[in-house]
Amino acid sequence: MRVLIADSGSTKCDWLLLDASGKELMEFHTMGFNPYFHSADRVEEVMFNHSDVKGIKEDVTHVYFYGAGSSSPELCAIIEAGLQRVFEEAQIRVGHDLVGAAYSTFDGRPGITCIIGTGSNSCQFDGQQVIEEVPALAYILGDEASGSWHGKRLLAAKLYHHLSDEVERDFDATYGLTKDDIIDKVYRDSDPNVFLASFMTFIGKHKDQPMFRQWLKEGFRSFIDVHVKCFEGWQHQPVHFIGSVAYHFQEELRAECAKDGIEVGQIIKKPIDGLASYHLKHILPKLQD
Repeated sequence: MRVLIADSGSTKCDWLLLDASGKELMEFHTMGFNPYFHSADRVEEVMFNHSDVKGIKEDVTHVYFYGAGSSSPELCAIIEAGLQRVFEEAQIRVGHDLVGAAYSTFDGRPGITCIIGTGSNSCQFDGQQVIEEVPALAYILGDEASGSWHGKRLLAAKLYHHLSDEVERDFDATYGLTKDDIIDKVYRDSDPNVFLASFMTFIGKHKDQPMFRQWLKEGFRSFIDVHVKCFEGWQHQPVHFIGSVAYHFQEELRAECAKDGIEVGQIIKKPIDGLASYHLKHILPKLQD
């Protein structure tokens, strides 16, 4: 038995191959697969041509894929179809990245798990049931505090000439983007959410700027109000955070959580290791029965 586990955001997907005993055989990475933006054909193309996949695709017996955007049977079916063409003999299971996040942070206690990366979302997990209280509205209507949320503000401030002279000069030197370049990438190119989120590195570089500090506070405050306080009993359970924005800006995140007395649990950049531990404890034994 060879079990392949995947945790996919919109930007990057982490893959981990386990044997029947739970031993880690291989870890590799691909682009992220989001059914809102990527077809089954695209999934098949990327996976089939990946050098690591070529060496294992005949041996994989089970694939567990947890991904951004895989929030309904119809959307999950897109990813499943692409993977099935590559891992022809494997049993494929596709679920929401929230489910994967909940599994990866589960410590035996009911808790709230939040994703703040390219996009953002949250769920509650008691060890049995994953509950999503409010929907993820993606980068146009939602994704509070995410990379895409901040990227929109940075680009708008740039085009409106609201950045300081120092920051604007650095932006131009770093990216060399014209107004038309930005408009094309946001409104015409594929993966606009990933493009927007790519500017979090720049915001991190200049996070001592008053404007950027205010954005971080507003983003995390909005996320907490929408995606944490929506759950009954949020005051009395740990709140875990996953994702690059939560991880790299955890000082600012913790400060906002402290204002509401939130018990911050784990803050991790990538959930793949915790996800593997959960499958080893709760999933693989069932496969061997």
